[in-house]
Amino acid sequence: MTAGGGASRWRGDNLVVNVRVRPRASRNEVCGVQNGRLCIRTTAAPTDGKANRSVIRLVARYLGVPPSRVALQRGASGRDKQLVVSGPVDPPDEL
Repeated sequence: MTAGGGASRWRGDNLVVNVRVRPRASRNEVCGVQNGRLCIRTTAAPTDGKANRSVIRLVARYLGVPPSRVALQRGASGRDKQLVVSGPVDPPDEL
């Protein structure tokens, strides 16, 4: 079952979100759903986990949850990532 736009699905009480990251962008932003993934732009470089930490913060803010409830499940070194948001969350309709 998807939460709405196909970029996420429920796994029990957790929301699994598929993300496409564009590091070294001109600004930090959530661009919406494109090609079945939540598009994230971050100014952080993809070194030493900086972009991953930035993506976690941006997704947490987008979903209105603390960053501690968002975990990187797959894609630590790639642009396509899978995040798991634990606990109750009310995702936007586009997601």
